[in-house]
Amino acid sequence: MGVVAGVATPDDFADLVAAVATERDRYAFARLFDFFAPRIYAYLLRLRLDPGVADELTQDVMTVLWQKAELFDRTKSSVGTWLFRIARNRRIDLLRRDREDMMPDPRAHDMPDPAPAPDDSLDMSQREERIRSALRLLPREQLDLVRLAFFEGLSHGEIATQTGLPLGTVKSRLRLAFTRLRRALEQEGVTELQ
Repeated sequence: MGVVAGVATPDDFADLVAAVATERDRYAFARLFDFFAPRIYAYLLRLRLDPGVADELTQDVMTVLWQKAELFDRTKSSVGTWLFRIARNRRIDLLRRDREDMMPDPRAHDMPDPAPAPDDSLDMSQREERIRSALRLLPREQLDLVRLAFFEGLSHGEIATQTGLPLGTVKSRLRLAFTRLRRALEQEGVTELQ
């Protein structure tokens, strides 16, 4: 492999990606990881991401490299360009999700009828039992964060401080928890979390 003073050429990197794609070559992946992960992390920090979030996105980018190496086309871009584009897109996705989380619910100002109808009470108790069942399916680390956020009313930042987890980890675990809850409840016929 054409390495000059410890720096591989673009073709060398493309060959390593091909080895990952065709042979699941762990050594090739480790070489790519060692070279690109610190650079992607530094790039994300320069974009003013929290270090924990930057680390999480860097891991995500490198996971994409491992899982989808066959999608890389050396005739269209270099490995670096491909990985940095993935990092950039992941950052944009994260910003969009955060922006959506901050958008007020248009139904927030609707005033519900304070007295439920008798059949609504039965539906509500059945729905609560389904939600309790779905919560039991969550891994412990996600369930603990859901409890802190929704039963104790802590903000994401307060949860990060209390648990010692990076803010990005708190947010991503809560997102994963809600995705799992939503799927479990949809299978049970509950269409929305209340």
